[in-house]
Amino acid sequence: MEAINSEPKTLQEAILYFANPENCLNYLVARRPEWANGVTCPTCGSDKVSFLKNQLRWQCASHHAKRQFSVKVGTIFEESPIGLDKWLAAMWMILNAKNGISSCEISRALGVTQKTAWFMLHRIRLAQQGKHGGKLSGEVEIDETFIGGKSRNMHKAKRARVIKGTGGNDKEIVLGMLERGGNVRVMHVENRRKSELQRQVREHVEAGSAIFTDELLSYDGLSEDYKHAVINHAIEYANENTHTNGMENFWSLLKRSLHGTYVSVEPFHLFRYIDEQAFRFNNRKMTDAERFDTGVREIVGKRLTYAELTGKVGETEPIN
Repeated sequence: MEAINSEPKTLQEAILYFANPENCLNYLVARRPEWANGVTCPTCGSDKVSFLKNQLRWQCASHHAKRQFSVKVGTIFEESPIGLDKWLAAMWMILNAKNGISSCEISRALGVTQKTAWFMLHRIRLAQQGKHGGKLSGEVEIDETFIGGKSRNMHKAKRARVIKGTGGNDKEIVLGMLERGGNVRVMHVENRRKSELQRQVREHVEAGSAIFTDELLSYDGLSEDYKHAVINHAIEYANENTHTNGMENFWSLLKRSLHGTYVSVEPFHLFRYIDEQAFRFNNRKMTDAERFDTGVREIVGKRLTYAELTGKVGETEPIN
């Protein structure tokens, strides 16, 4: 099969393009920052490596352990028996699906088991965890939301077992900060106490910025370091420039994926799904190809084993 010269712009083109192993190889090599000046041995750092075309891997000239290596080494794909054609197709789908994509859909589309698809998606989510480049500034909306099942949708027996209080007492709390016209930062927090929320705000928002919150008492006192405006949602949702509608929009997108696509998410994994949605939101102005390119550049130096993912040390990883 001849290599297709033009890089893919759509899912259909991506499937055809990455069906060629050489295209997969060339695409990933070009996006590994440590290989910008040529492929180097990940074990010793030597640039004296030769390409073994029949095996689509390299061999270091120095004699040492692991002298042969593939493009997967040092990435989220490391030690995975799944081919790059399936890995890259899965990445394209999850990075560009506005409401996310379930492991069942990936399983059917790629011909792998649901367990394997679930593991693949969590590895890809690891690559989507962004690096915070400095603090948010300018005008920043701050809001929190509850994540969890709705009691009215539960069977009476389950509701009695699960729901132990009112409001958000039995739900997970997620805090979000949106720089208007810019990026969002979202984190899973333990509580809505003043000490916790204000610590997060001061850690992620530049002092002197204009911040907009609702009337939650935990935000009282932030006016000492910020230009703090409050909107009372019991009366109105916006008062000229004072509102948190941008964050409300993000919550709508997040909950649409959690409740509609993923249905049930364990609190232990919640931060991964939050990172996934934040990545798509922060790169919302990109084309599908640009967003995919950005995601692929983040796969290096990140590793997630099945034991780490499940908290079950010693369990074997899924094969297919």
